Amino acid sequence: MAVAVRVARRGSFGLTSLVFVVAGFCTLQGAPWSSKSEPSSLALVAAEGAAPAESAFFTKVFAAAAQGATAAFVAAILSAICEPLVNRLLVKRMTVSQAYAEITFKLVSNFFLTTFPTNMLKFPVFEMINMSLSFTSLAGSVRGIVNGFLFCTIMLPVTNYRFRKSMGWEIKPALLYQAYIPTVARDIVYGWARGVVGAVLADQMAPDTFTAKSIVFGITIWAACIISSPCNEWRGYTLQPPDK
Repeated sequence: MAVAVRVARRGSFGLTSLVFVVAGFCTLQGAPWSSKSEPSSLALVAAEGAAPAESAFFTKVFAAAAQGATAAFVAAILSAICEPLVNRLLVKRMTVSQAYAEITFKLVSNFFLTTFPTNMLKFPVFEMINMSLSFTSLAGSVRGIVNGFLFCTIMLPVTNYRFRKSMGWEIKPALLYQAYIPTVARDIVYGWARGVVGAVLADQMAPDTFTAKSIVFGITIWAACIISSPCNEWRGYTLQPPDK
């Protein structure tokens, strides 16, 4: 994930730059020179208010990362069981019984050692990008598109490393950006769908309790996965061995 590392570093630099640009914008909005017609006393109050705003930004970003880390552990357990099965159906085009016959406890337990650390990278990164973009004026659907593009570009080496481990294939650095186009398309469609569906459900259902919000979130994720699934089939087709 030497080309993959450079790309990941550029992606990480881009994310860091976005964080500081937004934080800088929040600070400049409250600075004394932000409005020449503003009285100096009001400018000082605005400047004092900039620090809490900046603090709130970083607090929310890191809180999102913590939530992503928690979700990563739970998802790693499920992924260790499901991904080897799904990847065999998607790429090897096996029947369910054939794929299930290849799944053993040793395979699942060994693959968990891959799913957990990779999830600890992927989930917090996704939530940090998502939370950072929420401080911009972009519409939810546009934020989803940007989020999907950034996340895929940064994390595709991790995704493909994990995929090849689940299939028991050799890890080749040259292939860590394999199937970039279908994968980035999938993640962009997923991000867009999550933004659109989430906004519609929030408007229609107006959840005001933890349970209601959890239900809306679950429906949003489910719908976004369904909408982006054709691109996932495209990715699976691209990753098939030449003899398939």
